[in-house]
Amino acid sequence: MKYVTKIVFLALCAAAGYVLGIQLAGAFPALWFWGYAVGLLLGLIVWQLCMMIERLAEKNPFRTIVGGTLGLLLSLVLAAWLYALIGQLAGPDTLPGPFKFLLGIGILYLGIRIGALKFREMTVGSIRSLLQAKAADEGNKILDTSVIIDGRITDVCETGFIEGKFIVPQFVLKELQQIADSSDPLKRNRGRRGLDILHKLQKKTDVQVIIVDTDFPSIKEVDAKLVQLGKTMNAKLVTNDFNLNKVARLQDVIVLNVNELANSVKPVVLPGEMMNVSVVKEGKEHHQGVAYLDDGTMVVIEDARKCIGKMVEAEVTSVLQTTAGRMIFAKSNERGAQESRRGGRPQRAKGRS
Repeated sequence: MKYVTKIVFLALCAAAGYVLGIQLAGAFPALWFWGYAVGLLLGLIVWQLCMMIERLAEKNPFRTIVGGTLGLLLSLVLAAWLYALIGQLAGPDTLPGPFKFLLGIGILYLGIRIGALKFREMTVGSIRSLLQAKAADEGNKILDTSVIIDGRITDVCETGFIEGKFIVPQFVLKELQQIADSSDPLKRNRGRRGLDILHKLQKKTDVQVIIVDTDFPSIKEVDAKLVQLGKTMNAKLVTNDFNLNKVARLQDVIVLNVNELANSVKPVVLPGEMMNVSVVKEGKEHHQGVAYLDDGTMVVIEDARKCIGKMVEAEVTSVLQTTAGRMIFAKSNERGAQESRRGGRPQRAKGRS
């Protein structure tokens, strides 16, 4: 069948060449016979080109062919634009014909090759990531393993201060599963807790949890993958990992740190304010006692070591903010300590809170 098609095609080309020869016979009578030869020659050339395209189509997938075609069309537009630009800047006859031909061939070749290669690399996951990167203004947030296991992110979502889309990469889910399958009971419980937290987030109506397949095989560490994903998707990174927080900010990735949020919403305590607290243990220094506020803030009280297990009234002397949290230093009020022995309840600091 292929040979029959070839014979018919060449016959049509010869007939076209014969018609061309008859048209040229008026001006050049001696050239009418060469119409057959020119038609056959052009037919052979076109046939070989068709065979070459057919072999390429058999060896390459469909998306490679589509990419090469799109690259060809774009390269034609680029070549026409370059010719017009050069003609405007240096004149229409500046470039010789052979140079224009070679330049056009080079642009077309590069367009076909780049289009075929890049279109071949496209997957559903990469297209989805590209679309999500375009929708960065919707407030996408990437959750890391530590903030999922921590669990406070669900409480923050319930308050309505954080909304939008939560991005959970597959490599984070894989790390959670590995922790949940650990032989260490503590790690196993932490991993299962993280999976339960994700399940709770998926049930909420005000947030949307999206699992993405985007991965970076050349990067081994999960933290480095999270930073690279944040840069690729132009999304914020939600974490409570101190080191990841620093590394991400060095690479211009916006970080939402849950620990910093918790510290920022703690009640403000000023020097001179009074508080009733329960001393629970002794401090590092002599005569010091340690108490805790309802939000977990440590209160170091001078001259309260003898009041362990009792209520004392203390006056705030200073407040120290550290990377680990906030510490309050106070001194014991003897009168308040005596009254607290007769009963009372722990209270927050009086005044501003």
